[in-house]
Amino acid sequence: MEKGGLFRIGDVAKLFHLSVGTLRHYEKAGLLQPEYTDDETGYRYYSTRQFECLNTIRYLRVLDMPLEQIADFLNNRDIDKMQMMLRQQKEAVINKQKELKIIERKIEHRLRQIEDALSSELDIIKVKHIAPRRIAWIESTLSIESYLDLESSIRRLEQDQRDTVVFLGKVGVGIAKDRLLKGQYDRYDMVFLLLDKEDAYSGPIEDLPEETCVTLRFCGSHMNSVVQYEKMADFISEHNYHITGFSKEITMIDYGITDDTKKFVTEIQIPVSD
Repeated sequence: MEKGGLFRIGDVAKLFHLSVGTLRHYEKAGLLQPEYTDDETGYRYYSTRQFECLNTIRYLRVLDMPLEQIADFLNNRDIDKMQMMLRQQKEAVINKQKELKIIERKIEHRLRQIEDALSSELDIIKVKHIAPRRIAWIESTLSIESYLDLESSIRRLEQDQRDTVVFLGKVGVGIAKDRLLKGQYDRYDMVFLLLDKEDAYSGPIEDLPEETCVTLRFCGSHMNSVVQYEKMADFISEHNYHITGFSKEITMIDYGITDDTKKFVTEIQIPVSD
């Protein structure tokens, strides 16, 4: 402290556990002007008059209030205004808590999916009962020779969404029932998005009922699936099952997680009945 009770910027920073850069930023934003600036040295000095203002700034920043709102309040201090700001910020915090809860559930879903994939029994055909689920899908005829071939279809699914498809459910591809019956596995007829319960998707959604599916998990991705469909077709024929709908083919581990193609896991589900 020097200059007749004034504090240098470094001293104020230490007193309030802030950086000098933060105090300079507050000054630039119009929140906190120094009591005195030395024209020769450029040193900034603060008095205890600024301390009260700085305490208010710190309090509102702890509440995650934007600097613009804080500056507006400091220029127009009023009890009603403070109450209004606190109510608005409380609502913002509640909404943020909801968003974080959704993110927590999404992380938990993804961890379970990865653990499930890592524990997969590969190259074994099984019959499973798949619980009801929600999907968003688009008709999209495509052959996949690279993981990039899906990108344009994913962008179409993502159009007009608040959240990106990356944040939403798992993207998959499917072959229509009539082409499955004909043994045509060289291209896909649709791209779909499997939605989690908390996903808010803006667009047409289809609720799929519980399905009995012939399933197969294999090491590889969509580019390696034709031979897998052929194996499943033989299994379906041998057990006198009847295909009842389009296939659901989803990469459980792919380039989004690892560059090691030996660790890729893809699952194909074909709905059937006896």
